[in-house]
Amino acid sequence: QVRLVESGGGLVQPGGSLRLSCVTSVNMFGVDDMGWYRQAPGKQRELVASRTGYGSPKYASSVKGRFTISRDNAKNTAYLQMNSLKPEDTGVYYCNAVVKSGNYWGQGTQVTVSS
Repeated sequence: QVRLVESGGGLVQPGGSLRLSCVTSVNMFGVDDMGWYRQAPGKQRELVASRTGYGSPKYASSVKGRFTISRDNAKNTAYLQMNSLKPEDTGVYYCNAVVKSGNYWGQGTQVTVSS
C-alpha cells in the first residue's frame, strides 16, 4: 500500500504562483511514474504533468511553459511548481504514483485562482 499526501494548495490571484508537494510513504526509487492530475468542477480529471524516474517530464499543452514537475527521491517527495496561474487552472489537484503493486492517489489539494 502506498500513501500519498498532497499540500500547498490555496487561493492565489491570476498571475501568481504556487508549489504543490506530494509526500509518498515509499521509497521514490520504487515509483515508476509520478504524476499530477486536476479536476475542475463539472469536468473529468485530467493529466497535468508526469515524470518517470529518469525520463523527460510530460505536460498538458495548457500548462506547458508555466508548470514544472520535479522529484526529490531523497525526500520521497514530488513537486509541481505552478507559475503564471490562470483562473482556468482552478481545481482539485491530485498526486498519482504508479508502482509495481498498482496505481495510487492522494486525497487532493484545492487550487483556486481568482481575483
